[in-house]
Amino acid sequence: MYRQQDMEKVGASEATAKSPEDSSKKSNSKIYFFIIAIAALLATNVYFYVKFKSSGEKLYTMAIQKQDLQIEIDRIEAELDNLVAQKEVGVDSAMRVSEMRSRQVISGLRTRLENQSVSEEDMLVATREVARLKGDVSALRIALNELKVRNELLQKENQTLTSRVTTTSKKVTVLSNENTTLKGKVQVASALKVSNIQVNGISISKKGKIETESRVRRVDQLQVLFSVADNNLAPKGSKEIFVRVIDPLGNLFGDANNMFYVHGEKLQYTFKESINFTNNGEEYQFLWSHDKFQKGAYTVLLYNDNAIMGRASVVLK
Repeated sequence: MYRQQDMEKVGASEATAKSPEDSSKKSNSKIYFFIIAIAALLATNVYFYVKFKSSGEKLYTMAIQKQDLQIEIDRIEAELDNLVAQKEVGVDSAMRVSEMRSRQVISGLRTRLENQSVSEEDMLVATREVARLKGDVSALRIALNELKVRNELLQKENQTLTSRVTTTSKKVTVLSNENTTLKGKVQVASALKVSNIQVNGISISKKGKIETESRVRRVDQLQVLFSVADNNLAPKGSKEIFVRVIDPLGNLFGDANNMFYVHGEKLQYTFKESINFTNNGEEYQFLWSHDKFQKGAYTVLLYNDNAIMGRASVVLK
């Protein structure tokens, strides 16, 4: 009987001796589980951080590409305007159709590029269309130059014929037509264009000090700095400048009652300012405030005398 009791005590002692080891194994299992969970969480955070950073850099690159394309479109339109101003007598319908088609392409490209949801494929298509547009405008320029040469030859022949014309009525008619054509050319050529334009985000201290700022949370206003190209045909004096501001989503800031005309088309404007044009290359500054800016590209367009002066963009991070 005593032997049986001793054996039971030995068994109880062995059970008691095994209990700490089992508890240690359970604790180790919990530690391994938490280590694996933490590692998985860190891996997930790293993945989303890399993905977000890559997406942000991609959006920034596309914003710069859009700005470059818009500047190139402005250059092409300026060249087209100059060609229109230099039109010669005898321009045929094909040239007029080419001009109208180019303007339609320009309008379509601008509408597409101002759309915030534009994709990489859209950007590639727009780039190809800009290249094709440059070719069309170049061909139009060559055709107008050839027409100019022919008109110069015809003009020499007409000089010989004009010397034989004695009636005053015919001379008056010719002079009147030339005067009308000249007035049209002068009106187009006298339109103001910017020689340099820059848009900045700025912060203004309590002491009124202005500092350039690209971080959106610190931007108080948009600063528009520009100078006007020399133009001896443009009258000096006060000039009214219409400004259109477009946000990163392609929306225009403006009031329904703020309207003006460009090439006969009615447009809204964000605000307007007057400058004193002296044809001496002065730099002008406009400041525009907004309650809350957001990340992305803000585009500013300047207009005067029913025509665009220039445009620029700034990307706020």
